[in-house]
Amino acid sequence: MTSAPLVAVTGAEGFIGSHLTEALVATGHRVRAMAQYNSFSSYGWLETLSADVLDQVEIVLGDVRDPGSVRGLLEGTEAVYHLAALIAIPYSYQAPHSYVDTNVTGTLNVLEAVRALEIPRLVHTSTSETYGTAQTVPITEDHPINTQSPYAASKAGGDRLADSYFASFATPVVTLRPFNTYGPRQSMRAVIPTVIGQVAAGSRTITLGDLRPTRDFTFAVDTARAFLAVGTAPAERVVGRTFNAGTGTEISVGDLVRLIGKVMGAELDVQEDSRRIRPANSEVMRLVADASRLTEATGWQPGFGLETGLERTAEFFRDPGNLARYKTGIYNI
Repeated sequence: MTSAPLVAVTGAEGFIGSHLTEALVATGHRVRAMAQYNSFSSYGWLETLSADVLDQVEIVLGDVRDPGSVRGLLEGTEAVYHLAALIAIPYSYQAPHSYVDTNVTGTLNVLEAVRALEIPRLVHTSTSETYGTAQTVPITEDHPINTQSPYAASKAGGDRLADSYFASFATPVVTLRPFNTYGPRQSMRAVIPTVIGQVAAGSRTITLGDLRPTRDFTFAVDTARAFLAVGTAPAERVVGRTFNAGTGTEISVGDLVRLIGKVMGAELDVQEDSRRIRPANSEVMRLVADASRLTEATGWQPGFGLETGLERTAEFFRDPGNLARYKTGIYNI
């Protein structure tokens, strides 16, 4: 370990968290990375990072639902990137209490620790799902909050707590609201790895839900850069504010499938799976970001077009070692 700045990341073992950990190390940080405690001593995707990255990472098994665990993680750090969350929308229909425990109470524990320890910067993670179906496009940060799933409601609850701690205690929090991040290491609960994974496993008949919704897909490397941007920008530019991170371009799920087929050189037949369709009033039909506030404050801009990002993602899933980590033949909620 070196004397580089020490930062904490919750949810570091996950998809975006592991990409952010890599990006932090690449920009000269040391990382204290929390992976959720489990009896397998699994560090998730952190286990796949290169040795030179892990040399600058201290992995701690813990849980954001436990205040003591959070405080121990944060002690001595200069910034906190709070990514730990339950994220699958379908599972939030089945286990809403779990989402409140992790996404609301967990966020409260992080805010309390940051306040008590006087950490100089907290980056809190939101989601574009808090907006619900777009009422105006592109979606700015002033768009109404309209939570159409228990997952979205729990994330909005965490957002409101973050806002309240800034207003009440001047807690130095900035909220980043990514739009539909995708890329290597993403779970099968998301549409892009669902399609790419099935194709990589040899299937040409793809099972999906509704093909009509549109999304603004942002490559994981660009999302990690957005976290870095708000985590390192001068405080007067970002603290107390919420920022969208997205490309400003939308594509329907149906057109996305066709593009993936093109990228992977496969003719695809899509069949509807009723289990994958959200309740009618819960489906978010349109999301597309206005990220100009983030660009103006930090200079961030996405660097990857969708087709290039899909090529990188397909390359990851075509690796037999990576594909073996996934269950492509079932509905992953």
